[in-house]
Amino acid sequence: MLDKKIKQKIISKFKVHDNDTGSTQVQIAILTEEIKELSDHLKKHKHDHSSRRGLLKKVGERRKLLKYLQKEDEKSFADIAKRLKLKIAKKLIEEEEERLKLEQELMAKDEIKVEEEEEEEIKEVDPDKE
Repeated sequence: MLDKKIKQKIISKFKVHDNDTGSTQVQIAILTEEIKELSDHLKKHKHDHSSRRGLLKKVGERRKLLKYLQKEDEKSFADIAKRLKLKIAKKLIEEEEERLKLEQELMAKDEIKVEEEEEEEIKEVDPDKE
């Protein structure tokens, strides 16, 4: 658990507007700090499985929030990833680029098929044109 003072510092550092306490950026920053604390704890207490489970839940929650932020606001996603020095953000960016690349390839294949079908229809209607 984070101390109230530490949590307030994080909120003031990452808030989007004056009364902000729960924006995605703030939630990600708080989860990151909690993950750091739990990681340190688990280095000392290797057999604390309940804390390990809590850590995994927090990592999953942060990942979901990062994906949401990446989808909704690419600029703030890149900003918070840079400010928090997150490795997972690099991975999410790579996955998104790979997905876009595959999507473009599929669209290009579909366009080629449509053009071929149109050419075949033209040949069927007017066999003299070749």
